[in-house]
Amino acid sequence: MSSISSLAGYTPPSSNTPTGSNQLGKNEFLKLLTAQLANQDPLAPTDNQAFIAQLAQFASVEQQEAANGRLDSLIVAQAAANQTSVATLVGKDITYRTDSVTLPAAGGAKIQGELAADAKQVNAIITDENGKTIRTLTLHDVNSGTVDFQWDGLDDRGVRVAPGKYKVKLTAADANDKSITFDARGQARATGVTFASGYPELVIGGARVKLSDIVQINEAPSTTTSTGA
Repeated sequence: MSSISSLAGYTPPSSNTPTGSNQLGKNEFLKLLTAQLANQDPLAPTDNQAFIAQLAQFASVEQQEAANGRLDSLIVAQAAANQTSVATLVGKDITYRTDSVTLPAAGGAKIQGELAADAKQVNAIITDENGKTIRTLTLHDVNSGTVDFQWDGLDDRGVRVAPGKYKVKLTAADANDKSITFDARGQARATGVTFASGYPELVIGGARVKLSDIVQINEAPSTTTSTGA
């Protein structure tokens, strides 16, 4: 009886799940070819043309793997070259696309934009992290090109807001109230390079700037000091 009870609680071992690979590299191809030759019928060997075709496939697979290896090496070399070239931008004055502005603890901040055409009115709408409008700055009869807004750090009620990063949206309209392209810009000196995202980004004002957002690079002004006799 005890034997029957023990058998009732017996769990048969699970069957082994066959494992394999969906990759067919030169090693796998060579194993298949060797197995085919070892198990062929001596009275009906593999057709010569079929065998030659298989050897050609094997050679093609080997060449493809070699080409992939060389391509990987080229990619690594290109990545290293890109990293080195980005490092040369440190210390340069960078103009870049951005949708934010950083207000310091004291003083104001400059908001810059690139206006595609002459405008009757342009606006810089400053919002907090929740999307609430803090301040709206307006200029009239503005020519195309670079436009600067000076924000004194006050909200629309005249109250000083906390220092930090704020969102900026630029809008512009012509005499017929038709919208004009008006892209926000930031301008600061690059102080470093980071690869934290898996690709190089410049560190500007404590923020990360993608290389695709850079629109202009300028040499930093020299600080040569002259001394009198």
